[in-house]
Amino acid sequence: MYLILGVSVIAAATVVERGYMVLLRYNINGASFMAQIQKLVMANNIDRAIKLCNAESSAALTRVLKAGLTRANRGQSEIENAVEEATLEVIPQVKKRTAYLSMWANVATLTGLLGTITGLVQAFKAVGAAAAADKQEMLANGISVAMYTTAFGLVVAIPTMICHSIIENRTKNLIQDVDQYSVKLINLLTAHKRGTLKDGE
Repeated sequence: MYLILGVSVIAAATVVERGYMVLLRYNINGASFMAQIQKLVMANNIDRAIKLCNAESSAALTRVLKAGLTRANRGQSEIENAVEEATLEVIPQVKKRTAYLSMWANVATLTGLLGTITGLVQAFKAVGAAAAADKQEMLANGISVAMYTTAFGLVVAIPTMICHSIIENRTKNLIQDVDQYSVKLINLLTAHKRGTLKDGE
């Protein structure tokens, strides 16, 4: 039980930290933000676009877009390299520690199962060595302890798995936004440099 309690504390801390980072700190409305960036680039106002990224500097997407915008006057290959480098820095931070939630859920479940088996073994050992009048009570106590460990393990594992699914799904969406809008930015800046950018692109 104490081991499962320890797992629950670690899992809860991971959920709070990852939930805050993925759902709040790294999160931003990608479509809306990219629309603002596009308007500024089309208006040849790159500096304002960079300042807009600085205003949302904690978001994963803005850090990648800023890397491309700071090299807007360079060649396409330099813009692509800057965006790729920023993406390689951001994505590991977004995915950090999320996978541990699944592991802690499995550990809680298996630890509960281990506690059940251990409890049953101890109960049957006690019954074998106890007097006839005490056997029923000792067996009942041993089984109840064994069931409590299973229940506690599941109580920890189920919410942890749910939180893992929510955080992992949001993490995937963040990474998709970074991939999608970074490519759009590269195309936007390349067209802008070539003078082929038109309204509505």
